[in-house]
Amino acid sequence: MATPHNNAQMGDIAKTVLMPGDPLRAKFIAETFLEDAVMFNSVRNMYGYTGTYKGHRVSVMGSGMGMPSIGIYSYELYTQYGVENIIRIGSAGGYVKDVNVYDVVLVDKAYSESSYAKVQCGYDSDINYPSKELNEVLEEAAKELDIPVIKAGTHSSDVFYRQGDKSYIEPIVKKGCVCVEMESFALFSNAQVLNKRAACLLTISDSFVTDEVTTAEERQNSFTRMMKIALEGAIKCENI
Repeated sequence: MATPHNNAQMGDIAKTVLMPGDPLRAKFIAETFLEDAVMFNSVRNMYGYTGTYKGHRVSVMGSGMGMPSIGIYSYELYTQYGVENIIRIGSAGGYVKDVNVYDVVLVDKAYSESSYAKVQCGYDSDINYPSKELNEVLEEAAKELDIPVIKAGTHSSDVFYRQGDKSYIEPIVKKGCVCVEMESFALFSNAQVLNKRAACLLTISDSFVTDEVTTAEERQNSFTRMMKIALEGAIKCENI
């Protein structure tokens, strides 16, 4: 049954969904990696597709930017469409010198100042965690592909354009966060509340240390190592 944000019908979406923030990245993945991909959603241009990867049914759908947006889309996927696993594949800004542009981070916790989880379900901690089983299959997939990943925390921020200097970063790094993005904390919260699974792979798109940046086109089309890990992990999800 369609929702106000998704015109898919039950059965249109696979049990495992890859979820980039950018809907054009979802389109790129579907056209590049999936066979017989069919678009199941175009509401608000938040594109979603289902196809097969190495004979296994996989879906990919954009989440938009920020916790309210991924909060809506992931909640509906879990509750209205029978999705069991969501693997966020996003971009992030590096907070430390040892994390470089194009490095891949497998998130092991998400710290946030956001009130999302408290408002949604009364969860009062500032840290949320991914699903252990899902992280394990992604780590296994990365090893098989010989793609190095950095296992570390991320800062899920509500604010992209932050005023003032960068002094706020050091206390966050001390919490184990090596990068910043805007969605994981809410995704992990939804998964925990609904007894589903969620994980997050991030590609470093820019650095707060070196001021390196990637272009919008590079973010959309060039983060293929992260995409391959997620796709191979999606196959392994059938065994958990």
